[in-house]
Amino acid sequence: MGSKSRFTKELLSIILENREDNQWYVEPFVGGMNMISEVSGNRIANDNNPYLISMWNALLTGWEPPLEVSKEDWKNCRDNKDLHLPAFVGWCGFNCSYSGVFFGGYAGKTKTKLGTIRDYQAEAHKNINKQLEKLQGVEINYGDYRDLRIPHNSIIYCDPPYKGTSSYKTGDFNHEEFWNWCDEMTNYGNKVFVSEYSAPNGWRAVWYKEVKSSLSANGKSGGSKLSMECLFTK
Repeated sequence: MGSKSRFTKELLSIILENREDNQWYVEPFVGGMNMISEVSGNRIANDNNPYLISMWNALLTGWEPPLEVSKEDWKNCRDNKDLHLPAFVGWCGFNCSYSGVFFGGYAGKTKTKLGTIRDYQAEAHKNINKQLEKLQGVEINYGDYRDLRIPHNSIIYCDPPYKGTSSYKTGDFNHEEFWNWCDEMTNYGNKVFVSEYSAPNGWRAVWYKEVKSSLSANGKSGGSKLSMECLFTK
């Protein structure tokens, strides 16, 4: 839901503007790898969903996911995750699910309002294959962002669960603790960028755009709406 693929070029032109030779680029909330796949050089990707990380590791070592997953097999995988390969669970959960929401709803072949057929899984295969070559050499980690070992003087780009977006199942994600961590990372000599709708005092917006989003921004739920997407730094 929160994919930055629409804004990748705009965001990276700012984030990487003053990048030094051999400087590390780090994403603690890497998700679909849309941003990091467009970055070269030293890169670290991290996420706290074990199935997602298993999927990426498998794909980058030659695993080929099925061309099509039926709704019955998707449901079986959703309800019996322990009986399937973690990489396959990740594939079904994200790439065979509507809007990339982890098992949020089965996405296969669907008839559009124009009467054409849209194949979501075929689109996922196509997009993933475009990314894989670009992702060679990325260091991939699984775990909490707070436990990630980040080299000194890194560029850190964070795309965390947005505050007040009720469509995200964020659990007990502590936004105040996250921003304190960002302050610490900045004090340690790193350059930190954060995508969010708002930020604490001391953080400034270096990019913003009003966009349509399926996220429930500012506590509002249901349907697409306009939200002010921002990139913050210090």
